[in-house]
Amino acid sequence: MSDNDLTAHLRCLGLADGEAGLYLAMLRSGRTVTAELAEHLGWKPDEVEQSLARLVEVGLVAACAPDRSEAVPVDPTIALDHLSHSRTAELRKAQTSAANAYRDYRRSVSPQATDDLVEVITGAQIIDRIRHAEKTVESQVLRFDSPPYHIPASANPTELENLQRGVEYRVVYSKSAVQNHAYYLANIHPCIAAGEHARVLPTVPVKLTVFDRRLAIVSMSFVEAEVNDSLLLVRPSSLLSALTGLFETSWRSAFPMHFSNRVPPALRPIHVRVLELLGAGVTDETIAELLGISRRTLSRNLEQLNQRAGTVTRFQLALYAVRNGWI
Repeated sequence: MSDNDLTAHLRCLGLADGEAGLYLAMLRSGRTVTAELAEHLGWKPDEVEQSLARLVEVGLVAACAPDRSEAVPVDPTIALDHLSHSRTAELRKAQTSAANAYRDYRRSVSPQATDDLVEVITGAQIIDRIRHAEKTVESQVLRFDSPPYHIPASANPTELENLQRGVEYRVVYSKSAVQNHAYYLANIHPCIAAGEHARVLPTVPVKLTVFDRRLAIVSMSFVEAEVNDSLLLVRPSSLLSALTGLFETSWRSAFPMHFSNRVPPALRPIHVRVLELLGAGVTDETIAELLGISRRTLSRNLEQLNQRAGTVTRFQLALYAVRNGWI
C-alpha cells in the first residue's frame, strides 16, 4: 500500500492531514525526538507537538518522556478500532441530522403531517429512486411483481448481488409476469435459481416493493400508468404496516415457484420447469411457449410426471408435488 493510500485511509478514520503525515514519518523512523521530526518534516516545533498530542490521545503513538520530547509508534489495533467506532457514530449522527433537516424542509414547503409518510415521485426520478432503494437494502425485500415496469424488464443484477450477500427476497408474481417469455427467462428464472423465494397468483392486488419493512414503493397499475406515470414512497406508518400485511396474506395463499431440496434426483430439469409453470396456473400453450417445446413434447412430459406420481389429472399432480416436497 502506498503512503498516499494509507494517508487517505487514516483521514477516513478521522485523522487530519498533518496527523496522518506525522504518523507515517514516525513509522519510518521509529522512536524519534520531536525536534528531529520537526526538522525532518520542515514543520514548526509547535505544529509537531500539536499533531503528536493528538496521536498520543488516540493511542497510535506513546510518549517516551513526560514532556513528549520523544515518542514511538505502538500497536495500532485498539486505536484504529476506537477510531472506526467513533467515525461510525459520527456518520450515524450526521445521517440523523440530515434526515431531520430534510423533514424540516418538507414541513416548511408544505406543513401537512403526511408529507413525512408518503412522497410522490414522477418522471426521471423514478428509476433512480428504485435503484437506490434496492442497492441500499440490508436484509429483506418483499415484492408484488406485475407489468408494467419502470425499469426495463430484463435481468436484475442488483437482486442477484443482494441475494449473494444474504438479502432475503420473497416475490409474488402475477400470471402476466410469468407469461412474459423474455421477462421469465431473463429475470424470474435466474433470480429463483439464485435463491429468491417466489410464488405466483393469477393477479396481484398492487405493484409493491417493501425494503427492510421501513420503506415501500407503490407503482401504478396498467390503467393508472396510462394516466399518471408515478410511484409512491411510503415510510414507517400504519399504511406501511397495512401494505406489509397485505403482502403476507397474499404470500400465504400464493402457489410456490421455488423447489425444496427433496426433489427426486430422477426428476429431469424440464419436469421441474413444467411443475413450476403448472403452479403458475398458465395454459399448456403458454407453458410450451415458455419452455420452447411443442405441445406434443409437453404432453409427453406431463404423462411422465403423472406416471411417476401415480396421478391422472393436473390437479392431482400438483397436489402430489406439494405433499411430497417437489415444490
